[in-house]
Amino acid sequence: MRSVVLASASPARLRILRQAGLDPDVVVSGVDEEAVTADSAPSLVAELARAKASAVAAMVDRGALVIGCDSVLEFDGRPLGKPGSAEEAAGWWRARRGRTGTLHTGHCVIDTATGEAAAATGSTRVRFGSPGDDEIARYVATGEPLRVAGAFTLEGLGAWFVEGIDGDAGNVMGLSLPVLHRLLGAVGVPLTEVWPASRHG
Repeated sequence: MRSVVLASASPARLRILRQAGLDPDVVVSGVDEEAVTADSAPSLVAELARAKASAVAAMVDRGALVIGCDSVLEFDGRPLGKPGSAEEAAGWWRARRGRTGTLHTGHCVIDTATGEAAAATGSTRVRFGSPGDDEIARYVATGEPLRVAGAFTLEGLGAWFVEGIDGDAGNVMGLSLPVLHRLLGAVGVPLTEVWPASRHG
């Protein structure tokens, strides 16, 4: 079974991997996200995922598989990461009521045993509901939207205000298993090499 390292402090990403049978170590990259630029939201998250994975790959033992991810919500042509303040988060929510955005998550896998790397972006459309001003204020006051891309999550209180999604829910929460499966294949690592040994027999 290969050693897996998640280059992210996101509890949601760690939970997704654990529920899928992996038990990754967590190493935070320390990458300055503000220093990374790109010409589109999908390209931006791919570059950030690649930068985070590369930074962590240089820190860990040779042989580990490193997974880097980054997410933004594209809304009105703008990439929205984590809001900088409660006021900004509330403003984003007021602007998106009854509208649709696209959550992009960049993924990068590096096999430190071979140096092979692959990156891709998953995109999921998110249809927002119409919370009232008082509901938005109360939601923002919980602090939840300040910790997540686009100031919302499907896993917590924000789920009350999401009408539906078109695509992979895991991608919205920060990590798409189908995208990760494809990237493992691209670097020549069978999924069975990262799954735990059978508990049966």
